[in-house]
Amino acid sequence: MNMKLRNIGFSIAVVLSGCAQPPPAPEVKPTVTVDPVAAVKAIRAAGEGLDSAVQVQPLRDPAIDGFLAKAHTAEAARDYAGAIAAANSALKLAPDAPDILQYVAELEIARGNWLPAEQTAIKSFTLGPKVGSLCARNWQTVVEARTALNDAATVAQAKQRLKECRVAPRLRM
Repeated sequence: MNMKLRNIGFSIAVVLSGCAQPPPAPEVKPTVTVDPVAAVKAIRAAGEGLDSAVQVQPLRDPAIDGFLAKAHTAEAARDYAGAIAAANSALKLAPDAPDILQYVAELEIARGNWLPAEQTAIKSFTLGPKVGSLCARNWQTVVEARTALNDAATVAQAKQRLKECRVAPRLRM
């Protein structure tokens, strides 16, 4: 009897194992072809003309400006790795500088590194002003990154947040 139960149990296990299927492969969304250089231009254009308010910024260490100048020179030569290295040197001196973080995000976009760019832009937004030019550049970075990753829902949300960066001037009488 014990042998019959063992055989029946074995038979059931064999039948059930035949029913098991491997999990479905994760759905891979095709990425949209986005020109990284054009994306950087769109990001920078999003911030143009929005700095009508007075912004108070602390004095910076002159070395930061030197590193940023080096980064801009490297970027102009399309040496994005060199530009990021120089910008990261500036960030070591001012780790919470939202404008430098946003610049690094734009360099990551130029390299086609969409997720690191988005994460850096969000950090910049968190530390920076919630309106104006930098805010617009932060959210346009998210728009460009998520467009490249074919994430329409997040693109729509980021575009809404981008609109919130523009504040109408006060009515003066």
